[in-house]
Amino acid sequence: MSALEAVRSRQSWSKVDDTAPTREQLLTFVAAAGRVADHSSLRPWRLIELRGADREVLGAAIAKAEGDKSPSTKPLRAPLLIAVVASYRKSDKVPRWEQEAVASGVAHMLSLLLDEAGWGVLWRTGHYTRTKAVAKAHGLGPNEELLGWLYVGAKPARRKPGRRKAVDARKLVTRMPSKTEQVETKAKKKKKK
Repeated sequence: MSALEAVRSRQSWSKVDDTAPTREQLLTFVAAAGRVADHSSLRPWRLIELRGADREVLGAAIAKAEGDKSPSTKPLRAPLLIAVVASYRKSDKVPRWEQEAVASGVAHMLSLLLDEAGWGVLWRTGHYTRTKAVAKAHGLGPNEELLGWLYVGAKPARRKPGRRKAVDARKLVTRMPSKTEQVETKAKKKKKK
C-alpha cells in the first residue's frame, strides 16, 4: 500500500478489541513517526504507554479532574493508550506553538502507521487533558502539556469503519492574492469607512 492509499483509507475506530501492538512493535512505529518535520531537531515530544492498570489510574485522575466520585471508564475502551505529550524545549528559533505542532505531527504520523499496520486507532482529547490531576497521573514536568491519547486495539472482525466524507481540496487550497486583488480589497475597505 502506498502512503497515499494508507492516508486515504485511514479511519477512526471508536470500538476496538482487546489485542494491541506489543511494546517492540510500538517502538518500531514510534521510531518512524519521529521522523516528522522538526525545526532544529528539538524532539519536543514524548509518548507515554498506558496498559492494564495504568488505564485505571488515568480513569481515577479524570474523575478527580471532573469532580466525579466514580472513575472514568473511558480509558478502558482500548487495551493500549498512548499519551501524546508536548515537551517544550528552550529555543530562540522555535516558538512554543511550532513545538506543539511537531508533537501533534508525531501523533498523527503514529496513528497512520498503526492504522496501516491493521490496528484500530482513535485520537481522544477532552477538557481534562490540561488539568493538574491528569498531568500528575502522567508524571508531566513543568514544561510539558498533554495533548491527548491514541486509543489502540484490534479492529473488530464484524465491524466496519465509519464512513468519512471526501475532502473537497478545491475549497481548502487557495492562492496568494495578486497585487491587483490586494489593491481592490484595500479600495473596498476604504469605501466601507
